[in-house]
Amino acid sequence: MTAPADRDGLVRRLRVLEDKEALRCLLVRGWRALDRKDWATWAECWAEDAVLEFGPWGEIRGREAIREQVEEAEAPFPSMQHHILNTHFEVEGDRATGIGYMWFVAVTGNGAASAPYSMGGPYDWEFHRAPDGGWRLARQRLGVWWTAGEGTGPETALQADPFR
Repeated sequence: MTAPADRDGLVRRLRVLEDKEALRCLLVRGWRALDRKDWATWAECWAEDAVLEFGPWGEIRGREAIREQVEEAEAPFPSMQHHILNTHFEVEGDRATGIGYMWFVAVTGNGAASAPYSMGGPYDWEFHRAPDGGWRLARQRLGVWWTAGEGTGPETALQADPFR
């Protein structure tokens, strides 16, 4: 028979594993919505008072402001793929942090034979548990370490990255 202390530890470890999987699913759901330009689903992944830090844009505050900025920036791309790689999450109660890498690829014109635009760099996330029990993005920092292909002019040039 399992001792109560062992059961409590098992329950805690299981809860952390479930939370880590919920965080991964939140990001996959949100970033697949980005690829489909499903802005409502993507915005649901963010807390109302969320903050997005992205070098070229500075700091953007609030779910709606973040949605508007990203929607405008991605409007020129007929199709996109947002890849989230090498993720790691730490969960402490109703708060969590995460890190990962971004690899973004976008077609710059329908049927274009030229190289797609792409960029990559590190993600740094903060999450909190919402009143409904689900997780929401509270803060995202995104650094750009490289860009390639069309659309890599001065406005998308490599940014100095504070967490490199």
